[in-house]
Amino acid sequence: MKNKPISHFAITRFINEQTIGGVILIITTIVALYWSNSSFHESYHNLWHNFKVGFVWGKIDMVGSLHHWINDGLMAIFFFTVGLEIKREIMGGELNSVKKATLPIFAAIGGMIVPAILYAVVSINNPEYINGWGIPMATDIAFALGLMAMFGKRVNINLKIFLTALAIADDLGAVLVIAFFYTETIVYTELITASIFMSVLIAANFAGVRRTLFYAIVGFSGVWVAFMLSGVHATIAGVLIAFTIPARTKIDEDIFMTKLSSYITSFKKEPPTENNLLSNKQVDILSDIEKLNDMAHTPLQKLEHALHPIITFFILPVFALCNAGVHIDGSIFNMLNHPVSIGIIVGLLFGKFIGISVFSRIVVKLKLATLPNGVNWMQIYGAAFLAGIGFTMSMFISELAFTSKSNVEIAKVGIMTASLISAIVGMVLLSISLPRKGKQ
Repeated sequence: MKNKPISHFAITRFINEQTIGGVILIITTIVALYWSNSSFHESYHNLWHNFKVGFVWGKIDMVGSLHHWINDGLMAIFFFTVGLEIKREIMGGELNSVKKATLPIFAAIGGMIVPAILYAVVSINNPEYINGWGIPMATDIAFALGLMAMFGKRVNINLKIFLTALAIADDLGAVLVIAFFYTETIVYTELITASIFMSVLIAANFAGVRRTLFYAIVGFSGVWVAFMLSGVHATIAGVLIAFTIPARTKIDEDIFMTKLSSYITSFKKEPPTENNLLSNKQVDILSDIEKLNDMAHTPLQKLEHALHPIITFFILPVFALCNAGVHIDGSIFNMLNHPVSIGIIVGLLFGKFIGISVFSRIVVKLKLATLPNGVNWMQIYGAAFLAGIGFTMSMFISELAFTSKSNVEIAKVGIMTASLISAIVGMVLLSISLPRKGKQ
């Protein structure tokens, strides 16, 4: 079956899922903040940081805190899904042609470079904080799309697609930043081991192996474990494994339609039984249809479809519950006035807006891209502010950027403050710029 652009129906379903996920993230964040600042705050810390789980096998020690397993284990599944999204968008979505990809990719590049520069400028006299430059580069797609979707049908689908493509390109940038800049000691023998298993997965793809269980077993036991032991963050393994998942169908569209029509005709010809049960022949036909359906699906899209609810309704909420619980011990004003917090706020709030807006203006002015149909510049500016909602990805990077617990806490205060202000400004701009109901 030929690779085709992702339908508006598929995009709408994806966005609706992200909308609900955004609401759940808000709720879990509030719970985490309340829990970590209540009289039970010690239980919050003990649960996530002191409760150890795992196993020891010879020289392999895989024991860690729940916090560690969530950030290195569950988030690897999240990044695996991100990898599937990136591959799907490149092959058949909004990044599959130069014309379509230019605007969101350049907007994402601007939205990563400018925040990092602004953070570095704020921290220039405080070299001990400079490692946090990657924190304001990230966009939380669930929050951003969730808030945009609150405007309902007033939002042009092309604006949602622009923000989605921008956020996915942004995710790719965040993955590269983590891989190249937030990795300390590297054990190269483990990376060689990981590359061997990656070669097995790539060879299996070319050989036509479509069983996702095979990729899961080899990917987890080989690539992911090797990355865990290599010093390179294990979430990178998730993205790399995703790129090896087959994205081809086993039969083309014409054969699928012909066979399906034949099976349906055969099913209709079977005489009805005297009870509610199907005949043996009908059961066989349905089984054949299931096999046909499997051949017409790409393993990549099947996996992505299956994992999205798990990511949206379990992994990201658990991550937020585990990481958003900042214990405010002292003055919140002092935390907000800290160079780390100021750099993040300036980067996410102003850097994202300036980077996305200016780079978008440049590529349109140079006629390398055009504005999406039905979208104006004020709406792009509103989307640019929504992209300043860093939250999940920014918090994840903050855990990698700083070894000091106090700096991580300060960074999270800055992230939540910047995300809140960016959300409010973005929503106000969209409210002003979007057509009123009945005037679309």
